[in-house]
Amino acid sequence: QVQLVESGGGLVQAGGSLRLSCAASGSIVRIDAMNWYRQAPGKQRELVAAITSSGATNYADSVKGRFTISRDNAKNTVSLQMNSLKPEDTAVYYCNAVIVATTHLFVPLNYWGQGTQVTVSS
Repeated sequence: QVQLVESGGGLVQAGGSLRLSCAASGSIVRIDAMNWYRQAPGKQRELVAAITSSGATNYADSVKGRFTISRDNAKNTVSLQMNSLKPEDTAVYYCNAVIVATTHLFVPLNYWGQGTQVTVSS
C-alpha cells in the first residue's frame, strides 16, 4: 500500500507564509511527478504547482513568484513553500503523486493525500 501524508496547514494572516509537506510511504518503486492541488469551497480542484522527478517545475499563474515547490527524492517527500499569502489562497491543499509500486510494477498510478486546510485571513 502507498500513502501520502500531508502536514503544515493552518491559519495565517495575509502576507504571511506557510510550508506544506507531503511524505510518500509504502511499497514504492518510483515516483514520477509530484504535485500540489487545492480546492476552495464551491470551486473545482486546481493544480497549484508541479515538479518532475528531475526537478522541473510548473506553477499556476496565480501563485507564480509566491509559491515554491521542491522535492527530496531520497526521502520521497515534496514541499510547498507559500509566501505572501492572500485570502484567495484559502483552500484545502492536496498532495498528489504518480507512483509505481511493487503491487503495480508496470502501471504508474495517481495517489492523493487526505488534504490539509490553509486559511488566510485578511
